[in-house]
Amino acid sequence: MKSKLFPFILMHAGFFLYAFYPVLGKAASKYDFLSFNYCIIYCIIIALLFVYAILWQQVLKSFRLPIAICNKAVTIVWGMFFSRLIFAEEITVKKVLGALIILSGIILLSFADKKSKQGGQE
Repeated sequence: MKSKLFPFILMHAGFFLYAFYPVLGKAASKYDFLSFNYCIIYCIIIALLFVYAILWQQVLKSFRLPIAICNKAVTIVWGMFFSRLIFAEEITVKKVLGALIILSGIILLSFADKKSKQGGQE
């Protein structure tokens, strides 16, 4: 368990960054196309996605691809968090239920993967 803790944290730190790039895109949309501010924000987005890509490659060293991709769905929760915090958008019951369904799927998949590994070792 301890050996997977750091890669798990690394994976979700990457997802946190990945979920933030649409926020920057929305901020850039407030400026004229190719204006100085617009270009700076998009340079930040590219740098952010570059860091995410490096983190993703490191994550894939520790997790099988299906598990890593299923965990990527947590970006929906981060997106809701950012939309509320930064843009004061409403978080509705439907949005929360949808996020709970996604998170339940992630948890179920994680337990199923653990059981399949244990079954394969016997």
